[in-house]
Amino acid sequence: MSLLGTLRRKAYTAALLTFRKLPRPVRRSLVRAGTPSYTVGAVCVVEHDGQVLMLRQPHRQGWSLPGGLLGWGESPEAGVTREVCEETSLELEVGEPVATQIHPGARRVDVIYRVVLEKRPEVRVGGEAKAFRWLRREDVPEVDDATHEIFEVLDRVLGSEVPCKDHVAG
Repeated sequence: MSLLGTLRRKAYTAALLTFRKLPRPVRRSLVRAGTPSYTVGAVCVVEHDGQVLMLRQPHRQGWSLPGGLLGWGESPEAGVTREVCEETSLELEVGEPVATQIHPGARRVDVIYRVVLEKRPEVRVGGEAKAFRWLRREDVPEVDDATHEIFEVLDRVLGSEVPCKDHVAG
């Protein structure tokens, strides 16, 4: 190893030892300041009798799934449960996520849940949702980018592939 390489390694080790001695809140702040931050959301694919609950939301082009961004300190399970209830009035037990999608370019993480219902519930849209429909995936006229990507991830995880008619870039 060259002299410069040796000096760099020793300086790095000294910095790590100094870092270790700092109070925990200071260490956490330094790590957060020096690493990229991501937006985390949770979405739920709600299914009944081969159909998926799809929503129309003014901030999205095409149909989308219930879900949204997590609140500060909120778990993905609590966040998706809250979002589904706000947008559809459904109170679901979502269980464990089926997948997690990381979008490095957008610095976004989506936690994906899936709930298959035996009985079709009464849906009342609210929050950001303006309309809903139960649709077979192959009959969804158009979906936004995020929903398209979520369906692709779900297909990989579940080992199926059900194309939507159209995917709206936006």
